[in-house]
Amino acid sequence: MKSPEKNSGIEVMEMFMHIYKYRLKKLLRTKEMIFWTLAFPILLSVFFHLAFQNLDRAEAFDPIATAVVADAAYQENSFFQEVLKDVSSGEEPLLTYSEVSLKEAETLLENGDIYGYFLVGNPIAMTVKTSGLSQNILRLFLDQVNQRFSMITSISMVNPESMESFVKALGESVTYTIEKEKSTAPPSQILNYFYSLIAMACMYGAFFGSDEITDIEANISMRAARIQVAPVHKLKAFAASSLASYTVLLVNTSILLLFLAYVLGIDFGERAFYIVLTAFAGTLTGITFGSFISSLVKKNENMKSAVIVAVTMGGSFLAGMMYAQMKYIVYDKAPVLAYLNPVNLITDSFYSLYYFTDMGRYFQNLALLLVMTIVFGLGTYLSLRRRRYASI
Repeated sequence: MKSPEKNSGIEVMEMFMHIYKYRLKKLLRTKEMIFWTLAFPILLSVFFHLAFQNLDRAEAFDPIATAVVADAAYQENSFFQEVLKDVSSGEEPLLTYSEVSLKEAETLLENGDIYGYFLVGNPIAMTVKTSGLSQNILRLFLDQVNQRFSMITSISMVNPESMESFVKALGESVTYTIEKEKSTAPPSQILNYFYSLIAMACMYGAFFGSDEITDIEANISMRAARIQVAPVHKLKAFAASSLASYTVLLVNTSILLLFLAYVLGIDFGERAFYIVLTAFAGTLTGITFGSFISSLVKKNENMKSAVIVAVTMGGSFLAGMMYAQMKYIVYDKAPVLAYLNPVNLITDSFYSLYYFTDMGRYFQNLALLLVMTIVFGLGTYLSLRRRRYASI
């Protein structure tokens, strides 16, 4: 014969699973919340993809094709030779050049193979066929070269002994910033839009959390009144229904991630485990945020929804979903606000996983999300346990 304690434990578990199962069915039939946490982010991601798919390509800079007349004056001008080597090398060269005769340079320019060619003299001259952005860039570049060459020539005439030290100092540069170690992932102008979109979807889980409070507060709905008279503790019922909400939201977020990665081709990097972990943490923060707001706001459902939408969309804007540079403006002008914004923390977690090999920034974001989840959950618990009803 089983002990009463064991029977009681089994009954509690059966009641927990019963609430979980029927809460799951109820959520799957709630089209509004499924729309805001799954359909709406997917539709928005498609619009983003159509609007931004060529943004990275447009931002790319192709080296400007040029030529230099390799005559005796050019061979003697070691300064200009070194400058051309510097600006035509590296990861993002300004130009490419070929050393040719004057006749070959004219032919290349006439055929449109180059944008212009240089002829070394005093000053160095440039010949172009038409005007345009590339030609203007070459003109600005040549102006800088001629100014420096003129400066060096003037100093050498006044004090020849200081010429060597001056040229050496001119070529040296001092670095005042430290670049963090980054991954080999190519830079992209559009990823932040999609990362903040995922963060918004996670925070829209607040609608689920708010609905959980509505369904256990007897003074708000008839369903909640029936739950209150049921032989189960209110917080246990809340835990079971919250787990059901978390399950649905996780599935929705997973579908969104798969859609972005395999349909739209959005790059998340190679750290799949941490990407999933971020989604888990973000959805949990969203649900607890919604329950916390619902437990504080004593008004009707419309008011609670308005607060959730205002906070989520405001946070999305500050995280760069509408204007990518806003994320960096906030970090520069009000960094505290960036760390208090859960949408930004989720967005920055994906950003850190993609760009940086160091995991410090990622774990900092994750820790802050965990702290927020605990604060929201504890606030909800303290608010619920104090509420009593004289009659139902």
